[in-house]
Amino acid sequence: MYKKILVPLDGSELSESILSHVTIIAVGCQVPEVILLRVREPLDDRVRIALDPEIAKELDQAYHDEFADYLKGIAKKLEKKGVIAKTQVLAGNPVEEILKYSRNNNVDLIVMSTHGRSGVSRIVFGSVASKIISQTEVPILLRPAGHSAIK
Repeated sequence: MYKKILVPLDGSELSESILSHVTIIAVGCQVPEVILLRVREPLDDRVRIALDPEIAKELDQAYHDEFADYLKGIAKKLEKKGVIAKTQVLAGNPVEEILKYSRNNNVDLIVMSTHGRSGVSRIVFGSVASKIISQTEVPILLRPAGHSAIK
């Protein structure tokens, strides 16, 4: 049924809580491709202008490497459970990059956790999950904040 599952992660334990569901789906449905995606927001323009261009480039690369190492660690944990996962680090706006990646790579399912913000914090910080839901045609499996993960 599913051939390609996209799993956006933000580095938090909450975002990782979806991984037990990813494992069940990927193993149970024999999904050939799981992509772990981390989007890093680029350096603020004010910071970039204040830095020497070479230092800004090195800082960008250091962030990229840190995010790549994080995803490789998650991929190794999944591999022990029978899931082969590829990793991808992108730079930009998380919502835009997740949507663009899913469109350009024929993703069948997006699986992610939501932070469960409400009220003022949701207005101030927005919701990546709700923006993706409203802008994609790809099915989405969301794990709401505050619910225990499958062990």
